[in-house]
Amino acid sequence: MADLSWRDPMFLEHLRDDIRAVMVRDPAARSFWEVALCYPGIQAVTAHRVANWLWRHDRKLLARWLSQIARTLTGIEIHPSAKIGRRLFIDHGMGVVIGATAEVGDDVTLYQGVTLGGTKLHKGKRHPTLGDNVIVGSGAQVLGGFTVGDGARIGANAVVVAPVEAHTTVVGIPAKPVSRGAGRDIHCDDSFVPYGTPCEDLPDPVARALKGLLDEVATLRARVNQLEAREARVAFKEPAPELAEPELAETAPRRRN
Repeated sequence: MADLSWRDPMFLEHLRDDIRAVMVRDPAARSFWEVALCYPGIQAVTAHRVANWLWRHDRKLLARWLSQIARTLTGIEIHPSAKIGRRLFIDHGMGVVIGATAEVGDDVTLYQGVTLGGTKLHKGKRHPTLGDNVIVGSGAQVLGGFTVGDGARIGANAVVVAPVEAHTTVVGIPAKPVSRGAGRDIHCDDSFVPYGTPCEDLPDPVARALKGLLDEVATLRARVNQLEAREARVAFKEPAPELAEPELAETAPRRRN
């Protein structure tokens, strides 16, 4: 994870890397200058590089002011103290929020409406850390000071409140690993997957769990019906019980004296 500043002699080279990354991941990007001038994600990240340098050099008010200007112009809010790696691609971007203690690795992709937020009120680490090659789908909320491993995929509108293992796809509210068979996680390769879509056509794990319960109930109901039918057959074929001796005495004809 690179800690870059606008005074770094490699600043322009890093900016070129950011633009090239957008052109690789977005089929709509037609030219270098179109990306540089018209993509809010590039503008927001570039402004953040400057604001982060100001923040680290104890010019915090100026850094916050610059971040607010970038937020007004791009719709993307990145706190100046957040750590951003190389080749971050914020696609569309409107509504993206990156908190103060968030850390974003290299080659990460965020879509519109993503929040890297915190759930604690203390001043320590309270925002997530994203590893390299992570993709976060639109509307997803990653909340807490945990780590999302390298190559992880977070589906659209997921709410992530626990650590995510590397190369694992999570979906749902709260987000759960998408699994196959006996709880085995689906591991994706590091190729680009738009919007964090799972590698295969996989359903919501909650819906799948409900379907499994319904299937089990149907199986148990069929078994109960079989047992009831068997009991009915046995009851129908069972001979009448023999009368006890006292009952025989009462039913036997009385002899006349």
